Amino acid sequence: MKKIHIANGNISASEIALGCMRINSLSTSEASVLINTAIEEGINFFDHADIYGGGKSEKIFADAIDMKSSIREKIIIQTKCGIRDGYFDFSKQHIIDSIEGSLTRLNTDYIDIMLLHRPDTLMEPEEVAEAFSKLHSSGKVKYFGVCNQNPMQIELLNKYLNNKIIINQLQLSITNTGMIDSGMNVNMQIDPSINRDGSILEYCRLKDITIQAWSPFQYGFFEGVFLNNDKFPELNNKINEIAATKGVTNSAIAIAWILRHPAKIHPLVGTTNAKRLVDICKASQVELTRQEWYEIYRAAGNKLP
Repeated sequence: MKKIHIANGNISASEIALGCMRINSLSTSEASVLINTAIEEGINFFDHADIYGGGKSEKIFADAIDMKSSIREKIIIQTKCGIRDGYFDFSKQHIIDSIEGSLTRLNTDYIDIMLLHRPDTLMEPEEVAEAFSKLHSSGKVKYFGVCNQNPMQIELLNKYLNNKIIINQLQLSITNTGMIDSGMNVNMQIDPSINRDGSILEYCRLKDITIQAWSPFQYGFFEGVFLNNDKFPELNNKINEIAATKGVTNSAIAIAWILRHPAKIHPLVGTTNAKRLVDICKASQVELTRQEWYEIYRAAGNKLP
């Protein structure tokens, strides 16, 4: 598994990460198989959130491997907070309480990276800064990031933070390419030219903020998977064609397409199937040509200007 460097090289992460949102559906032994398969494939980065399974996903993860053993120093644990029942909450107390809960469930003394989950329009950045400072100085969180935020929201936060934002988790898949589309249709009076996120792709590259791609196999907003879906015949034909030439599965090609972008985007794969995870990890060995990347992009229904 190839590595990417996050936080100006301070974090060496597997270029594919395992998203742990759904492992609450697994037994402890099943979760152990999945996590150990990930490690065997070279994955060292595991993404959590306090709300995943109502906290159960973090607990099952900790039960599935010995978090007090030497394995803890070999893996990167990321978790998120800020989503509550019917509202968002970036208050100092909630951030601190949430991390304390995650530390307990994950049976660990520290979180490598903590993300704010969805923007809270009632956020007071000074209060967030106080929470981050306390968590960092106590050794409970090493680095901080956000999810689904635009450049100005990040700028507002960074104005007050001593520990700057290093990650922005955003929805990206072959069928959800808004951050890419607007940059290729500049000065066009068509829908793909609409800049909906403040040029977040280019902003993150300029600021050395790693983009993590969530739901890399989904289309729409959790509407379904585009692979092997009759709604996307041209796209699947092209992906399958390229997969056959590379000797990998269509899942590997879908991830290789994200990895091919020079922004060094970090895909989070949420499969709970160990065999499929092995297939997906082969994406790290796939090199798509520029022509193949654009062929897939166009097959998804995108037109070049």
